[in-house]
Amino acid sequence: MDQGVRKRTFTRSRALRSIPSVPLIAAILLIAACGGGGGGGGGVAAPPIVGIAPANGCASNPVTGSASGYPHASEPIGTVRQIYDGALSPDLAVTTYRNIDRLFPTRTIEPGGTPSALPTAATQLTQLNYTVGAATYSLANFVSTNCVAGLLVLKDGKIVHETYQYGNTQKTRWMSMSVAKSITSTLIGAAVKDGYIASIDDPVVKYVPRLAGSAYDGATVRNVLMMASGARWNETYTDPGSDRRQLLEAQISQKPGSAMDLMSRLPRAAAPGSVYNYSTGETQVAGEIVYNAVKRPLAQYLSEKVWSKVGMEAQANWWLDSPDGVEIGGSGISATLRDYGRFGLFVMNDGVAAGQQVVPAGWIAEAGTAKVLAGGNPISYGYLWWIPPSGPSAADGAFYANGIMGQQIYINRKERVVIVVWGAQTDPAGKGTLPVVPFFDAVVAALK
Repeated sequence: MDQGVRKRTFTRSRALRSIPSVPLIAAILLIAACGGGGGGGGGVAAPPIVGIAPANGCASNPVTGSASGYPHASEPIGTVRQIYDGALSPDLAVTTYRNIDRLFPTRTIEPGGTPSALPTAATQLTQLNYTVGAATYSLANFVSTNCVAGLLVLKDGKIVHETYQYGNTQKTRWMSMSVAKSITSTLIGAAVKDGYIASIDDPVVKYVPRLAGSAYDGATVRNVLMMASGARWNETYTDPGSDRRQLLEAQISQKPGSAMDLMSRLPRAAAPGSVYNYSTGETQVAGEIVYNAVKRPLAQYLSEKVWSKVGMEAQANWWLDSPDGVEIGGSGISATLRDYGRFGLFVMNDGVAAGQQVVPAGWIAEAGTAKVLAGGNPISYGYLWWIPPSGPSAADGAFYANGIMGQQIYINRKERVVIVVWGAQTDPAGKGTLPVVPFFDAVVAALK
């Protein structure tokens, strides 16, 4: 077995303030009227804001621990079917989301030797107000309503805000959900730079011959990156009969090749490049493209190209489709809050790690730009990155990775801001939550 495989074993209010005093911290906690959380430091750090009272439907704020090893390893967890059914209790959602490496076999994404510094800024973002429609919300409203389990804001590479909730700490690993799609996209960029993929206009079947004769025969790598292969797909998470759930069942089976067997049977619904249709199956194809092109596991390639070079502080994990198999290209990474932030900084810095250009020059700008389908129809999507359709973020050319249950990595290269959000939501459709882009816009505005 591969050595790295582990068995299942915001009107806005600008409020930049200097590092909070003890009385201010106490006031924040009193207002929150809820205990819990925990935070990590590093240098002379402002204490992370913890203990914001959860909204109805969010978990309580437990404090958990372990005498040694991963601090959450002994917690109860639910099942992956419960996640996609929206059937987890709020508390069980929290303990499951920080232990997803217990749901499937994983491969380890190894960090380098010395973590890169994330210094704390001299002033911290502690408050802001922003509007959605006629309603005004605060930073605490966003954290509470969206069941935020962790929040990291970086400006110019420095921490201006760090929040841990629900007993999470700097050592906690949290699930990526579809944030992994954007990471897989970045690996395709790296494979192009390294010459393993000659062009993203190459046909998919050049790298995944298993799909010859399928709906993917005739589609290009670029089509897959745009979710525009033309293959029919139903992404409904809560429908047991949907294609998304059939892909999940293939993963649960842990049978080698079962995911590509499913993808090979999909009928064609449109000409390649002509219709955008969000599909997690598309990103499993993207993962297979990387795996077959670079001739090694995605986790290993991610470690070699990014994780070991940008100074990640902890090991991360990535789900496999079968023991010692292929990584799940559209989901299943678990990493620390700060390491997700470091990945965001790597992207913000045009894909440069340790002074080396990891992806082709201009790749990040291209991947984070809204695409146009054949026929001229624009979409608010790049190469497996989401593009704000309007507002300040759109004007700045910002983009973000997005996963269900409230996971995001937002990147604004113009203003040099990275925002990482962990969510502990339980509804795959995100009902009752606040939209994230207005929050991102308000954070960026408050930091100017």
